[in-house]
Parts: sequence; structure tokens; C-alpha cells
Amino acid sequence: MTDPVSWRQLSFSLPAELAETVSERLENLGAQAVTFTEGENEALFEPAPGETPLWRRPRATALFDESIDTQTIAAMLQAEFPDLQDWRHDTLEDQPWERAWLEHFRPLNFGRLWVVPSGWTAPDPDAVRLILDPGLAFGTGTHPTTALCLEWLAGADLQGKTVVDYGCGSGILAVAALLLGADRVIACDIDPQALSATRANAAKNRVAERLLCRYPEEMPAIDADVVVANILAEPLIRLAPVLSALVRPGGWLVLSGLLRHQGESVIRAYGDAFRFDLPALREDWIRLCGRKEEQGRVEHA
Repeated sequence: MTDPVSWRQLSFSLPAELAETVSERLENLGAQAVTFTEGENEALFEPAPGETPLWRRPRATALFDESIDTQTIAAMLQAEFPDLQDWRHDTLEDQPWERAWLEHFRPLNFGRLWVVPSGWTAPDPDAVRLILDPGLAFGTGTHPTTALCLEWLAGADLQGKTVVDYGCGSGILAVAALLLGADRVIACDIDPQALSATRANAAKNRVAERLLCRYPEEMPAIDADVVVANILAEPLIRLAPVLSALVRPGGWLVLSGLLRHQGESVIRAYGDAFRFDLPALREDWIRLCGRKEEQGRVEHA
């Protein structure tokens, strides 16, 4: 059988709670790939820590072999799931999809750290190189909150330190910390796909032997030198007691996933235990860095 010269693409909107079920059904009907993107005029809602972000009514896009009649597929799905709406049918010419993706993902620089896709080298031969390709979990360094955290890690002295990446996603922050000199990193997430992606990315960068992946309920009682959590404001507020307890006296807490107007409420949640620097800003997103009280006093950075 020869490879198809074109593809049929079917897309539609659906309630978020049907995403997993409909995705499985599409695959059973012959879909080669299924993706979910933001619905029109809809903002992303805040998930719990480590959950895959999703919209209340995302748009599903399924890719089929050109021999598949997507009108028939759509009729079958509509009969099973009446809440599916806004159907679209398109024909796509075949192309080298991996190369097309690479045109949109170039090496990214964060001080002495470069994040590069497989097959690329960092422009600076003396730089620390983190190899990362997009996968099932979020986090490639392109989002402002991830970039803010990577910049902080690249500027910190992590040599011999213990770091916690809470809500690790793809593991980009955990792997970066290890490459930048951390002695060990504990990566924590509630999503098994995130922990799998983190282990895979650590192995790809040859730092897996210093990485420990854990679900929140499995986290050891430790005194970390640095705890970084790139989640969202509401989960960070709820997690204040948990994250505070993980930081040793004199250690650092790095929080992101926050919009500018959310900074004060997050700082209040961490009480008097930390002295926070001025927020770092990128677009409308901020990063908060605080140092934990040591020996009865709050230390400045």
C-alpha cells in the first residue's frame, strides 16, 4: 500500500468532559492523530496542580487517511454525541510533518542555558544544552511562565543543591536544574503522563540517575534548597502549606504561572515565612521568588 498523497481533516467543538471518550472513539474509527485546541473566544480555566490544561469547550481535530469519508464519520459521531457542534471538513496535502513542526520550534536561550530540539546544537558551544521535543505533557520553554523559571534557574548557583519541581509537566525545569548543577531533583505531578515525560526527557539529557519522580502523596519529607512551582495562582494558594514545608530555612521558593494582578494574593498566602523579591515580568505573566526565614530572621536576596 502506498502512502497517501493527502489527508482528510475533521474538526468540531465539544464539551471538555467528552474529550477523552471522543478521542478514543476517533482512534477506533481510524484517526491517525487527534488534537485539542482552544475554542473560539474562550480562556483557559485553571486546573488543579499537574492536571492537563483544557478548555470548557475545546476544538477537536482528527486526521484521517484520504480514503476515509469524514462525512460518514461525522454522522456516526453526531448520533453518539449530540453535543458535538461546528463541524468542518478539510483536505490537507501530505508533507513532512516533523520538519514542518521544527520550523516553529527553534533553539531558545535563557542565559547560560539553551533549550534545543533533537538534532540541533546550541549556538554557544560553552552553553548548557537541554534537548527537548514537545510531547504529551506541557512545557517547552516557549510560554512566558516557563521562560521566567528557566531564566531564574540559569542565573542561580545550583551546584550540589536539592531542587523540587512541583507540577513538573514535561520536566523541563527539573532537567534544567540537573544540567545546571543540582545534585538531585524531585519532580512531582499528579499526572502519570507528566512523570513519564519527565523521566524520558531526563534520560534523553543523561541526568536520569539524579532524578526522583513522585506523586504528591509519595513526596519525601525533605529540606530542599530550591522549590519551583510553575502552576497557576489558585493552586499555588491552596498549596502554600505544602510548598512552604518543602523549603529549608534560607532556601528559595520560585513561583510562576501567575498573571500580574495575582501576585499580591499569592504572596499573602505564604505569610511571613518568605521575603519576596520584586516580581519579574514577561508580557502579562510574573514570577515570584522568595527566600525562607533563617534563624529567626528574614534574609534579603
